[in-house]
Amino acid sequence: MSTAANALNAAGVHKTEALLFFTLMQLAVIILVARAGGEIALRLGQSSVVGEIVTGILLGPSLFGWLAPGLFDIVFRSAPPEPMQILSQIGLLLLMFQIGLEFDFSHLTERKHRHTVAWVASAGLTLPFALGFALGWLATPLQPAGADPLVSGLFVATAFSITALPILGRIMIEFQLTRSPLGVIAISAAAINDVVGWLLLALVSTLAAAQLDALDFLTRIVLVLVFFGLSWFVVRPLVKRLVHRARPGRGRLPPNLMGFLLALIFGAGMCTYQLGIFAIFGGFLMGVILHDEHGLREAWNTRVGHFVSVFFLPVFFTYTGLRTDIGSLDSLADWGWCALVIALATLGKFGGSYLAARRCGLVHGEAGILGIMMNTRALMELVVINVGYDLGVISQTMFTMLVIMAIFSTILTTPCLRIWLPAIGHPLPPRVRE
Repeated sequence: MSTAANALNAAGVHKTEALLFFTLMQLAVIILVARAGGEIALRLGQSSVVGEIVTGILLGPSLFGWLAPGLFDIVFRSAPPEPMQILSQIGLLLLMFQIGLEFDFSHLTERKHRHTVAWVASAGLTLPFALGFALGWLATPLQPAGADPLVSGLFVATAFSITALPILGRIMIEFQLTRSPLGVIAISAAAINDVVGWLLLALVSTLAAAQLDALDFLTRIVLVLVFFGLSWFVVRPLVKRLVHRARPGRGRLPPNLMGFLLALIFGAGMCTYQLGIFAIFGGFLMGVILHDEHGLREAWNTRVGHFVSVFFLPVFFTYTGLRTDIGSLDSLADWGWCALVIALATLGKFGGSYLAARRCGLVHGEAGILGIMMNTRALMELVVINVGYDLGVISQTMFTMLVIMAIFSTILTTPCLRIWLPAIGHPLPPRVRE
Protein backbone atom coordinates (compact mmCIF):
# COMPACT_ATOMS: atom_id res chain seq x y z
CA MET A 1 0.00 0.00 0.00
CA SER A 2 1.38 3.43 -0.95
CA THR A 3 2.25 6.16 1.54
CA ALA A 4 -0.64 8.30 0.30
CA ALA A 5 -3.09 5.41 0.74
CA ASN A 6 -1.79 4.80 4.27
CA ALA A 7 -2.25 8.46 5.10
CA LEU A 8 -5.83 8.43 3.77
CA ASN A 9 -6.62 5.26 5.71
CA ALA A 10 -5.19 6.77 8.90
CA ALA A 11 -7.22 9.94 8.34
CA GLY A 12 -10.37 7.83 7.90
CA VAL A 13 -9.70 5.90 11.10
CA HIS A 14 -9.05 9.13 13.00
CA LYS A 15 -12.29 10.65 11.69
CA THR A 16 -14.25 7.57 12.78
CA GLU A 17 -12.65 7.60 16.22
CA ALA A 18 -13.42 11.31 16.60
CA LEU A 19 -17.07 10.68 15.61
CA LEU A 20 -17.25 7.83 18.12
CA PHE A 21 -15.71 10.01 20.84
CA PHE A 22 -18.25 12.80 20.47
CA THR A 23 -21.17 10.38 20.10
CA LEU A 24 -20.16 8.60 23.32
CA MET A 25 -19.83 11.96 25.07
CA GLN A 26 -23.33 12.93 23.96
CA LEU A 27 -24.77 9.62 25.12
CA ALA A 28 -23.07 9.83 28.51
CA VAL A 29 -24.40 13.35 29.08
CA ILE A 30 -27.92 12.44 27.90
CA ILE A 31 -28.26 9.29 30.03
CA LEU A 32 -26.89 10.86 33.24
CA VAL A 33 -28.99 14.02 32.90
CA ALA A 34 -32.10 11.95 32.07
CA ARG A 35 -31.67 9.82 35.20
CA ALA A 36 -31.22 12.95 37.31
CA GLY A 37 -34.29 14.53 35.73
CA GLY A 38 -36.35 11.40 36.36
CA GLU A 39 -35.35 11.34 40.03
CA ILE A 40 -36.16 15.03 40.47
CA ALA A 41 -39.57 14.51 38.86
CA LEU A 42 -40.34 11.63 41.24
CA ARG A 43 -39.42 13.80 44.24
CA LEU A 44 -41.74 16.51 42.91
CA GLY A 45 -44.60 14.03 42.64
CA GLN A 46 -44.41 13.59 38.87
CA SER A 47 -43.82 10.51 36.75
CA SER A 48 -40.12 9.93 35.99
CA VAL A 49 -40.77 10.13 32.25
CA VAL A 50 -41.95 13.73 32.73
CA GLY A 51 -38.53 14.60 34.13
CA GLU A 52 -36.81 12.80 31.26
CA ILE A 53 -38.86 14.73 28.70
CA VAL A 54 -38.17 18.08 30.36
CA THR A 55 -34.43 17.43 30.71
CA GLY A 56 -34.29 16.33 27.08
CA ILE A 57 -35.80 19.67 26.07
CA LEU A 58 -33.48 21.61 28.41
CA LEU A 59 -30.40 19.94 26.89
CA GLY A 60 -31.24 21.66 23.61
CA PRO A 61 -30.87 25.31 22.65
CA SER A 62 -33.77 26.25 24.94
CA LEU A 63 -31.52 26.20 28.03
CA PHE A 64 -28.13 24.48 27.63
CA GLY A 65 -27.45 26.18 24.31
CA TRP A 66 -28.56 29.52 25.75
CA LEU A 67 -26.61 29.37 29.03
CA ALA A 68 -23.39 27.85 27.67
CA PRO A 69 -23.34 28.11 23.87
CA GLY A 70 -19.64 27.22 23.62
CA LEU A 71 -19.98 24.06 25.69
CA PHE A 72 -23.24 23.20 23.93
CA ASP A 73 -21.46 23.38 20.57
CA ILE A 74 -18.66 21.13 21.85
CA VAL A 75 -21.11 18.48 23.08
CA PHE A 76 -23.77 18.55 20.36
CA ARG A 77 -22.24 20.35 17.38
CA SER A 78 -18.75 18.81 17.18
CA ALA A 79 -20.00 15.80 15.22
CA PRO A 80 -22.60 15.29 12.48
CA PRO A 81 -26.14 14.78 13.84
CA GLU A 82 -26.75 11.55 11.91
CA PRO A 83 -25.59 9.08 14.64
CA MET A 84 -27.95 10.63 17.19
CA GLN A 85 -30.78 10.74 14.66
CA ILE A 86 -30.36 7.07 13.78
CA LEU A 87 -30.14 6.02 17.44
CA SER A 88 -33.29 7.99 18.27
CA GLN A 89 -35.19 6.38 15.39
CA ILE A 90 -34.05 2.85 16.30
CA GLY A 91 -35.11 3.52 19.88
CA LEU A 92 -38.46 4.85 18.72
CA LEU A 93 -38.97 1.78 16.52
CA LEU A 94 -38.32 -0.53 19.50
CA LEU A 95 -40.50 1.62 21.75
CA MET A 96 -43.39 1.47 19.29
CA PHE A 97 -43.10 -2.32 19.25
CA GLN A 98 -43.20 -2.24 23.04
CA ILE A 99 -46.28 0.01 23.06
CA GLY A 100 -48.06 -2.25 20.58
CA LEU A 101 -47.09 -5.30 22.64
CA GLU A 102 -48.55 -3.76 25.80
CA PHE A 103 -51.79 -2.70 24.15
CA ASP A 104 -54.75 -4.24 25.96
CA PHE A 105 -57.66 -4.63 23.57
CA SER A 106 -59.88 -5.94 26.38
CA HIS A 107 -60.47 -2.30 27.34
CA LEU A 108 -62.19 -1.77 24.00
CA THR A 109 -64.73 -4.53 24.70
CA GLU A 110 -65.49 -3.64 28.33
CA ARG A 111 -69.26 -3.89 28.70
CA LYS A 112 -69.48 -1.95 31.94
CA HIS A 113 -69.73 1.79 31.30
CA ARG A 114 -69.58 1.15 27.53
CA HIS A 115 -72.00 4.02 26.86
CA THR A 116 -69.81 6.49 28.78
CA VAL A 117 -66.64 5.18 27.14
CA ALA A 118 -68.14 5.66 23.67
CA TRP A 119 -69.21 9.23 24.40
CA VAL A 120 -65.95 10.25 26.09
CA ALA A 121 -63.81 8.67 23.37
CA SER A 122 -65.86 10.30 20.59
CA ALA A 123 -65.94 13.76 22.16
CA GLY A 124 -62.27 13.46 23.16
CA LEU A 125 -61.42 12.90 19.51
CA THR A 126 -63.80 15.05 17.49
CA LEU A 127 -63.61 18.34 19.40
CA PRO A 128 -59.79 18.53 19.67
CA PHE A 129 -59.50 17.33 16.05
CA ALA A 130 -61.82 20.10 14.85
CA LEU A 131 -60.02 22.79 16.88
CA GLY A 132 -56.59 21.52 15.82
CA PHE A 133 -57.57 21.42 12.16
CA ALA A 134 -58.95 24.96 12.29
CA LEU A 135 -55.76 26.21 13.96
CA GLY A 136 -53.44 24.40 11.53
CA TRP A 137 -55.45 25.55 8.54
CA LEU A 138 -55.85 29.21 9.56
CA ALA A 139 -52.57 29.91 11.37
CA THR A 140 -50.70 31.05 8.28
CA PRO A 141 -47.79 32.66 10.23
CA LEU A 142 -47.04 29.28 11.85
CA GLN A 143 -46.99 27.24 8.63
CA PRO A 144 -43.72 26.30 6.92
CA ALA A 145 -43.15 27.87 3.52
CA GLY A 146 -44.76 25.83 0.76
CA ALA A 147 -46.70 23.54 3.09
CA ASP A 148 -50.25 22.69 2.10
CA PRO A 149 -52.71 24.13 4.68
CA LEU A 150 -54.84 20.96 4.44
CA VAL A 151 -52.00 18.64 5.45
CA SER A 152 -50.71 21.06 8.10
CA GLY A 153 -54.20 21.30 9.54
CA LEU A 154 -54.60 17.52 9.60
CA PHE A 155 -51.28 17.06 11.42
CA VAL A 156 -52.10 19.63 14.09
CA ALA A 157 -55.56 18.05 14.42
CA THR A 158 -53.99 14.62 14.94
CA ALA A 159 -51.57 16.06 17.51
CA PHE A 160 -54.48 17.62 19.41
CA SER A 161 -56.41 14.32 19.37
CA ILE A 162 -53.80 11.96 20.80
CA THR A 163 -53.71 10.70 24.42
CA ALA A 164 -50.55 9.19 25.91
CA LEU A 165 -51.90 5.78 26.88
CA PRO A 166 -48.63 4.37 28.37
CA ILE A 167 -48.01 7.45 30.54
CA LEU A 168 -51.67 7.63 31.57
CA GLY A 169 -51.57 3.95 32.54
CA ARG A 170 -48.47 4.53 34.69
CA ILE A 171 -50.07 7.52 36.44
CA MET A 172 -53.27 5.54 37.09
CA ILE A 173 -51.26 2.72 38.68
CA GLU A 174 -49.58 5.25 40.99
CA PHE A 175 -52.99 6.58 42.08
CA GLN A 176 -54.53 3.07 42.29
CA LEU A 177 -57.18 3.91 39.70
CA THR A 178 -56.77 0.95 37.34
CA ARG A 179 -59.66 -1.08 38.82
CA SER A 180 -61.97 1.82 39.66
CA PRO A 181 -64.96 2.57 37.39
CA LEU A 182 -63.45 5.95 36.52
CA GLY A 183 -60.13 4.31 35.68
CA VAL A 184 -61.79 1.74 33.41
CA ILE A 185 -63.62 4.50 31.54
CA ALA A 186 -60.46 6.60 31.17
CA ILE A 187 -58.16 3.82 29.99
CA SER A 188 -60.80 2.44 27.60
CA ALA A 189 -61.49 5.84 26.05
CA ALA A 190 -57.75 6.56 25.84
CA ALA A 191 -57.19 3.21 24.12
CA ILE A 192 -59.79 4.08 21.49
CA ASN A 193 -58.18 7.51 21.08
CA ASP A 194 -54.79 5.89 20.56
CA VAL A 195 -56.03 3.40 17.97
CA VAL A 196 -57.79 6.12 15.96
CA GLY A 197 -54.89 8.53 16.52
CA TRP A 198 -52.30 6.16 15.07
CA LEU A 199 -54.58 5.37 12.13
CA LEU A 200 -55.00 9.10 11.53
CA LEU A 201 -51.25 9.65 11.73
CA ALA A 202 -50.63 6.87 9.23
CA LEU A 203 -53.27 8.27 6.86
CA VAL A 204 -52.04 11.86 7.12
CA SER A 205 -48.42 10.74 6.65
CA THR A 206 -49.47 8.82 3.56
CA LEU A 207 -51.38 11.85 2.27
CA ALA A 208 -48.33 14.09 2.80
CA ALA A 209 -46.00 11.59 1.12
CA ALA A 210 -48.38 11.33 -1.83
CA GLN A 211 -48.26 15.15 -2.15
CA LEU A 212 -52.06 15.30 -2.46
CA ASP A 213 -52.03 13.06 -5.54
CA ALA A 214 -55.35 11.18 -5.22
CA LEU A 215 -54.25 8.09 -7.19
CA ASP A 216 -50.92 7.85 -5.36
CA PHE A 217 -52.66 8.28 -2.01
CA LEU A 218 -55.23 5.55 -2.73
CA THR A 219 -52.49 3.22 -3.97
CA ARG A 220 -50.49 3.71 -0.79
CA ILE A 221 -53.58 3.12 1.36
CA VAL A 222 -54.31 -0.14 -0.47
CA LEU A 223 -50.70 -1.26 -0.05
CA VAL A 224 -50.76 -0.43 3.67
CA LEU A 225 -54.00 -2.40 4.09
CA VAL A 226 -52.45 -5.34 2.23
CA PHE A 227 -49.40 -5.18 4.49
CA PHE A 228 -51.64 -5.11 7.57
CA GLY A 229 -53.62 -8.09 6.26
CA LEU A 230 -50.46 -10.09 5.56
CA SER A 231 -49.07 -9.20 8.97
CA TRP A 232 -52.23 -10.30 10.79
CA PHE A 233 -53.21 -13.39 8.81
CA VAL A 234 -49.80 -14.70 7.66
CA VAL A 235 -47.02 -13.31 9.85
CA ARG A 236 -48.97 -13.44 13.15
CA PRO A 237 -49.66 -17.22 13.15
CA LEU A 238 -46.06 -18.03 12.16
CA VAL A 239 -44.52 -15.78 14.78
CA LYS A 240 -46.93 -16.97 17.49
CA ARG A 241 -45.90 -20.55 16.70
CA LEU A 242 -42.24 -19.62 17.19
CA VAL A 243 -43.05 -17.79 20.42
CA HIS A 244 -44.96 -20.79 21.81
CA ARG A 245 -42.08 -23.07 20.92
CA ALA A 246 -39.56 -20.79 22.68
CA ARG A 247 -41.81 -20.36 25.77
CA PRO A 248 -40.63 -16.93 26.95
CA GLY A 249 -41.69 -15.63 30.34
CA ARG A 250 -40.56 -14.71 33.85
CA GLY A 251 -37.65 -12.75 32.46
CA ARG A 252 -36.60 -15.54 30.08
CA LEU A 253 -36.23 -14.41 26.47
CA PRO A 254 -34.17 -16.94 24.49
CA PRO A 255 -31.43 -15.32 22.37
CA ASN A 256 -32.71 -16.85 19.13
CA LEU A 257 -36.23 -15.51 19.76
CA MET A 258 -34.87 -12.07 20.67
CA GLY A 259 -32.77 -11.99 17.52
CA PHE A 260 -35.73 -13.05 15.41
CA LEU A 261 -37.99 -10.40 16.96
CA LEU A 262 -35.42 -7.65 16.38
CA ALA A 263 -35.07 -8.71 12.74
CA LEU A 264 -38.88 -8.83 12.44
CA ILE A 265 -39.26 -5.31 13.88
CA PHE A 266 -36.56 -3.87 11.63
CA GLY A 267 -37.94 -5.69 8.58
CA ALA A 268 -41.45 -4.38 9.26
CA GLY A 269 -40.03 -0.87 9.64
CA MET A 270 -38.32 -1.21 6.28
CA CYS A 271 -41.62 -2.32 4.71
CA THR A 272 -43.67 0.58 6.06
CA TYR A 273 -40.92 2.98 4.99
CA GLN A 274 -41.10 1.60 1.47
CA LEU A 275 -44.90 1.96 1.58
CA GLY A 276 -44.48 5.69 2.16
CA ILE A 277 -45.20 5.88 5.89
CA PHE A 278 -42.68 6.05 8.69
CA ALA A 279 -40.75 2.99 9.85
CA ILE A 280 -42.15 3.32 13.38
CA PHE A 281 -45.55 2.07 12.18
CA GLY A 282 -43.98 -1.24 11.23
CA GLY A 283 -42.65 -1.67 14.77
CA PHE A 284 -46.01 -0.74 16.27
CA LEU A 285 -47.87 -3.20 14.04
CA MET A 286 -45.55 -6.06 14.99
CA GLY A 287 -46.26 -5.33 18.64
CA VAL A 288 -50.02 -5.24 18.03
CA ILE A 289 -50.11 -8.64 16.31
CA LEU A 290 -48.39 -10.14 19.39
CA HIS A 291 -50.31 -8.19 22.05
CA ASP A 292 -51.93 -11.32 23.51
CA GLU A 293 -48.60 -13.10 24.16
CA HIS A 294 -48.36 -12.25 27.85
CA GLY A 295 -45.24 -14.30 28.48
CA LEU A 296 -43.46 -12.57 25.62
CA ARG A 297 -44.53 -9.15 26.90
CA GLU A 298 -43.21 -9.93 30.37
CA ALA A 299 -39.92 -11.28 29.05
CA TRP A 300 -39.46 -8.36 26.62
CA ASN A 301 -40.10 -5.77 29.33
CA THR A 302 -37.62 -7.49 31.65
CA ARG A 303 -34.81 -8.13 29.17
CA VAL A 304 -35.22 -5.35 26.58
CA GLY A 305 -37.81 -2.84 27.80
CA HIS A 306 -35.71 -1.40 30.60
CA PHE A 307 -32.78 -0.84 28.23
CA VAL A 308 -35.07 0.91 25.76
CA SER A 309 -36.40 3.16 28.55
CA VAL A 310 -33.00 3.96 30.08
CA PHE A 311 -30.93 4.28 26.90
CA PHE A 312 -33.03 4.92 23.82
CA LEU A 313 -35.89 7.03 25.24
CA PRO A 314 -33.64 9.81 26.62
CA VAL A 315 -31.89 9.92 23.24
CA PHE A 316 -35.27 10.50 21.55
CA PHE A 317 -36.24 13.17 24.08
CA THR A 318 -32.92 14.96 23.58
CA TYR A 319 -33.24 14.64 19.80
CA THR A 320 -36.61 16.38 20.19
CA GLY A 321 -35.02 18.94 22.50
CA LEU A 322 -32.32 19.78 19.96
CA ARG A 323 -35.10 20.67 17.51
CA THR A 324 -36.97 22.76 20.09
CA ASP A 325 -35.90 26.34 20.69
CA ILE A 326 -38.16 28.04 23.21
CA GLY A 327 -36.02 31.15 22.78
CA SER A 328 -37.23 31.40 19.19
CA LEU A 329 -40.61 32.49 20.58
CA ASP A 330 -39.23 35.99 21.04
CA SER A 331 -42.30 38.16 20.69
CA LEU A 332 -45.63 38.67 22.41
CA ALA A 333 -47.31 37.47 19.22
CA ASP A 334 -45.40 34.17 19.35
CA TRP A 335 -46.31 33.60 22.99
CA GLY A 336 -49.87 34.58 22.20
CA TRP A 337 -49.99 31.87 19.54
CA CYS A 338 -48.39 29.43 21.99
CA ALA A 339 -51.02 30.25 24.62
CA LEU A 340 -53.71 29.73 21.99
CA VAL A 341 -52.27 26.32 21.06
CA ILE A 342 -52.27 25.23 24.72
CA ALA A 343 -55.75 26.65 25.34
CA LEU A 344 -57.34 25.05 22.27
CA ALA A 345 -55.67 21.69 22.86
CA THR A 346 -56.81 21.68 26.50
CA LEU A 347 -60.28 22.95 25.65
CA GLY A 348 -60.69 20.27 23.02
CA LYS A 349 -59.49 17.25 24.99
CA PHE A 350 -60.41 18.23 28.55
CA GLY A 351 -63.57 20.11 27.58
CA GLY A 352 -64.84 17.44 25.19
CA SER A 353 -64.24 14.61 27.66
CA TYR A 354 -65.75 16.60 30.54
CA LEU A 355 -68.94 17.48 28.67
CA ALA A 356 -69.37 13.91 27.42
CA ALA A 357 -68.91 12.53 30.95
CA ARG A 358 -71.43 14.99 32.36
CA ARG A 359 -73.93 14.04 29.68
CA CYS A 360 -73.56 10.40 30.74
CA GLY A 361 -74.39 11.21 34.35
CA LEU A 362 -70.99 11.63 36.02
CA VAL A 363 -70.79 14.33 38.69
CA HIS A 364 -68.65 17.44 38.26
CA GLY A 365 -65.60 16.05 40.09
CA GLU A 366 -65.61 12.72 38.26
CA ALA A 367 -65.99 14.42 34.88
CA GLY A 368 -63.11 16.80 35.69
CA ILE A 369 -60.81 13.93 36.68
CA LEU A 370 -61.72 12.04 33.52
CA GLY A 371 -61.04 15.14 31.42
CA ILE A 372 -57.62 15.79 32.97
CA MET A 373 -56.57 12.16 32.44
CA MET A 374 -57.64 12.25 28.80
CA ASN A 375 -55.65 15.48 28.35
CA THR A 376 -52.36 13.66 29.17
CA ARG A 377 -50.24 13.65 25.99
CA ALA A 378 -46.51 13.32 26.78
CA LEU A 379 -44.56 10.84 24.64
CA MET A 380 -47.27 10.13 22.06
CA GLU A 381 -47.52 13.82 21.24
CA LEU A 382 -43.76 14.05 20.71
CA VAL A 383 -43.89 11.10 18.29
CA VAL A 384 -46.66 12.73 16.25
CA ILE A 385 -45.06 16.16 15.99
CA ASN A 386 -41.64 14.71 15.11
CA VAL A 387 -43.28 12.92 12.19
CA GLY A 388 -44.95 16.15 11.08
CA TYR A 389 -41.70 18.10 11.39
CA ASP A 390 -39.76 15.50 9.40
CA LEU A 391 -42.36 15.69 6.64
CA GLY A 392 -42.07 19.49 6.58
CA VAL A 393 -45.78 20.10 7.21
CA ILE A 394 -45.34 21.89 10.56
CA SER A 395 -42.82 24.67 11.11
CA GLN A 396 -40.10 24.79 13.74
CA THR A 397 -42.17 27.42 15.57
CA MET A 398 -45.30 25.25 15.62
CA PHE A 399 -43.13 22.27 16.61
CA THR A 400 -41.86 24.19 19.65
CA MET A 401 -45.36 25.28 20.63
CA LEU A 402 -46.66 21.72 20.42
CA VAL A 403 -43.75 20.47 22.54
CA ILE A 404 -44.61 23.05 25.21
CA MET A 405 -48.26 21.99 25.01
CA ALA A 406 -47.33 18.31 25.42
CA ILE A 407 -45.22 19.04 28.50
CA PHE A 408 -47.86 21.36 30.01
CA SER A 409 -50.69 18.84 29.57
CA THR A 410 -48.65 16.04 31.14
CA ILE A 411 -47.26 18.01 34.10
CA LEU A 412 -50.79 19.19 34.89
CA THR A 413 -52.19 15.68 35.36
CA THR A 414 -50.59 14.55 38.64
CA PRO A 415 -51.20 17.69 40.76
CA CYS A 416 -54.80 17.93 39.52
CA LEU A 417 -55.45 14.30 40.45
CA ARG A 418 -53.84 14.85 43.85
CA ILE A 419 -56.26 17.73 44.50
CA TRP A 420 -59.43 16.38 42.89
CA LEU A 421 -59.45 12.68 43.79
CA PRO A 422 -60.03 13.20 47.55
CA ALA A 423 -62.97 15.46 46.63
CA ILE A 424 -64.83 12.46 45.14
CA GLY A 425 -63.88 10.16 48.01
CA HIS A 426 -60.92 8.38 46.41
CA PRO A 427 -58.11 8.17 48.99
CA LEU A 428 -54.58 8.96 47.82
CA PRO A 429 -51.98 6.19 48.22
CA PRO A 430 -49.25 7.05 50.78
CA ARG A 431 -46.51 7.42 48.16
CA VAL A 432 -48.68 9.89 46.20
CA ARG A 433 -49.93 11.77 49.28
CA GLU A 434 -46.42 12.66 50.43
